[in-house]
Amino acid sequence: MVEIHLRYDGELRCSATHAPSSRALVTDAPVDNCGRGESFSPTDLVATALGACALTIMGITAQKHAWDLTPLRVRVEKHMIADPVRRIERLVIEVRGGAHLDERARKTLEHAALTCPVEASLGERIVREFRFEWDA
Repeated sequence: MVEIHLRYDGELRCSATHAPSSRALVTDAPVDNCGRGESFSPTDLVATALGACALTIMGITAQKHAWDLTPLRVRVEKHMIADPVRRIERLVIEVRGGAHLDERARKTLEHAALTCPVEASLGERIVREFRFEWDA
């Protein structure tokens, strides 16, 4: 169990503190939803969590096999929808790099990304599209 403490700071901003490490972050409502867009929105954090989780699980897998993942990169596109309610409609996750990895390593890492805990936790309403560009 991990605790995260949140506080409403006013003007559609919240502060969150990760209790075990005392690290903090700030969220802000996006410009298209009454905010200033000066930090991650809550839905941006969902998109970030998926990308970071996939990359982390790929990293754990790579460590077990002594594969070097640097400079592997992940880019996440978040697409929102407003009808019938405002929500995340689709996340596009692009993994780029790793041209030095062989086919076996690539397939193993793809499986790791596709089975990360955040991916397994998201419901069916959010479409996820993973793209692996190993020669990029």
